[in-house]
Amino acid sequence: MPRYVAFLRGVMPTNAKMPVLRRAFESAGFTDVATVLGSGNVVFSARAASESALERKAEAAMAKTMDRAFYTIVRPVAELQKLIDADPYSAFRVAPNAKRVVTFSRSAHGGSLKLPHEVDGARILAVVGREVFTAYVPTARTPVFMALIEKHFGPNVTTRTWDTVGRCVNAAGGA
Repeated sequence: MPRYVAFLRGVMPTNAKMPVLRRAFESAGFTDVATVLGSGNVVFSARAASESALERKAEAAMAKTMDRAFYTIVRPVAELQKLIDADPYSAFRVAPNAKRVVTFSRSAHGGSLKLPHEVDGARILAVVGREVFTAYVPTARTPVFMALIEKHFGPNVTTRTWDTVGRCVNAAGGA
């Protein structure tokens, strides 16, 4: 059975307990469910299906079992492994102390933004399909990063560090 990762928008330990989230995914019929970190990353197995069907199923299960659903973006582990292997950051000079961040969307983004695009040290480096690759050096102005993402890609996205994406793939057993 294929392995998937669900990235949930807005999850943190204060608004969703990971064991409850895991049970919600199991109630949807997903198997081998595990959460990664406390920020809404769920790895699971499911019969091959479209990402949108899996997203709807996960959101419905959360609504039913948790009385709350989080916006969900699903990717096959194999697709995430290909991203990691391609390392989109390698084409750019990224400071060693910079945070490498991936923004996930349900749909592809148009090419109207000239890249790389920088505002106050936050750099949108590349858009590959439905993923946006960004880097920034943490400062007191770090919140500008999220405002930059939302301005150009809208609110229906969710963001993870590059390291977290790798941890999710590893937790899922790789591709």
